Amino acid sequence: MKRWMMTVFVLTLAVIISACTGEEEGQGSENQEDRTEQGQEEGADGGTTDTDGEQNSATEEEEKLVSLGGDDGTVVATATLTEADTGVTIKLEGSDLPEGKHGFHIHENAECEQSDFESAGGHFNPTEASHGFDNPDGPHAGDLPNIEVNEDGTVDEEVTAEMVTLNKGEDNSLYSNGGTSLMIHAEEDDYETDPAGDAGDRIACGTIEE
Repeated sequence: MKRWMMTVFVLTLAVIISACTGEEEGQGSENQEDRTEQGQEEGADGGTTDTDGEQNSATEEEEKLVSLGGDDGTVVATATLTEADTGVTIKLEGSDLPEGKHGFHIHENAECEQSDFESAGGHFNPTEASHGFDNPDGPHAGDLPNIEVNEDGTVDEEVTAEMVTLNKGEDNSLYSNGGTSLMIHAEEDDYETDPAGDAGDRIACGTIEE
């Protein structure tokens, strides 16, 4: 009788131990899944992680800073160029400029020799179009909207060059053939007259180079 009771006790104990072990293994599996999900979420916050555990960093938007100098070499404006979905965004900030509207263009050479800046060449025009937004055969890729300088000589404007890119090696890249330049003119661009919209003298220039 005692032997029979002992056998039952041993079998019962074995069943209990087996059940406990299975429960612990299930909890371990759940904990592992939780850790896996947590790791994936952390990867999404701190940079995506692929199935091999390699970290993929986000592509940084390309940006270029250009300083524009006047005819005496003094910096009168800075332009921040940023690659965008619609072309290149140009944010211009400056001071000590003549009040009023001024032609603002991208020129074909990365040269700004004082004091007339003629070394910058003509407008950036890889498609050989005519000048001006209002010209049926235009515009140049380097044509930009006029900027307006405030009464105190400051300017803070943002324009978009829709026909160019900062990506090297692509068509209409601003780094083509050694680079290009930004130019501010003395007068307003009429958006029509070849070759430069009758915008007058070149009063500030800055190069766009790699």
